[in-house]
Amino acid sequence: MLGRMSLLTTKEVAERLGVTVPRVHTFIKEGRLPAEKMGRDFFINESDLKLVANRKTGRPPGKVSTANKAATAKPTASSGASVKKKGKR
Repeated sequence: MLGRMSLLTTKEVAERLGVTVPRVHTFIKEGRLPAEKMGRDFFINESDLKLVANRKTGRPPGKVSTANKAATAKPTASSGASVKKKGKR
């Protein structure tokens, strides 16, 4: 008798790995997690979870880009930007 393969949805995989569904989609897109697309959904063999189970968590260390620093910086008086408070006039 043939062994039955268990197919999991991306939501089930995310729950088992402790990550978000978009992260599972990233694993699939990067080729780290094989998946079959049926209609609009992806299905993953349960046995393939071991391929990403021992992954490093979090973002890789690296430099923050200058553009990212500028986008997240708070405006200050010294930057030349005027900060107005909203309120009654």
